[in-house]
Amino acid sequence: MRFCSLGSGSAGNAWVVEARCGASASRVLVDCGFSLREFDARLARAGLASEDIDAIFVTHEHGDHIGAALGLSRRRRIPLWMSRGTWRALGETARPDDLLHFARDGEAISVGALELRPFTVPHDALEPLQLSCSDGAHRLGILTDAGSSTAHMMAHLAGCDAIALECNHDRELLARSRYPASLKARIGGALGHLSNDTAAQILAECRHAGLRHVVAAHLSAENNTPELAADALAAACGGAESDVVVATALGGTPWLALG
Repeated sequence: MRFCSLGSGSAGNAWVVEARCGASASRVLVDCGFSLREFDARLARAGLASEDIDAIFVTHEHGDHIGAALGLSRRRRIPLWMSRGTWRALGETARPDDLLHFARDGEAISVGALELRPFTVPHDALEPLQLSCSDGAHRLGILTDAGSSTAHMMAHLAGCDAIALECNHDRELLARSRYPASLKARIGGALGHLSNDTAAQILAECRHAGLRHVVAAHLSAENNTPELAADALAAACGGAESDVVVATALGGTPWLALG
């Protein structure tokens, strides 16, 4: 099993999760917050093409996550999963068809050798879901776009072999930014985005001896730095900054293997 980010930030987000069983591979695209042309270019850098994707999972309706997901699904006839709330938020742009499936909190989704387990998170979207992905032997937790920590989230992240964790902002940088007060309140609120220190607290609770990869994701270009995010997560897991992979807006991450 392996995974990579194709880009992570307010300009667009996408992850690819892959599991192999013998000679066959199952691949899920988690979000597609780019244009089709940009997505194809980023996917090619990861050594794949759109026909290699077996399913798409959309976490919520915000543009930096939904992006070209609907068009990609229809163009390549790829099954598309999202919550019923996300579907309602998209309105007429998400006409139901045979490719659309509704994801529900806690209900497993099977895609070949992969099992996805969605879970609800506190965020200012209609019915946002994040998820864990497993091949039966290893498990990846993806948590971005959440304003605060909940016991429900922590239960789904417990025991993960890898965690991609939102580190959207440094509180001091956000406070000093030129953002209007209303936007600062939204970002820093309970339904906004995770700060470095809240992400570190979540990681500290999830830390265990088998945790192989920690990825800092969805960094704000204005209100955070890779160094601040990596330092916060490294301190939480008792490692060095070099032990934390930072997903960038332009390059995402390299492939990270779990086994």
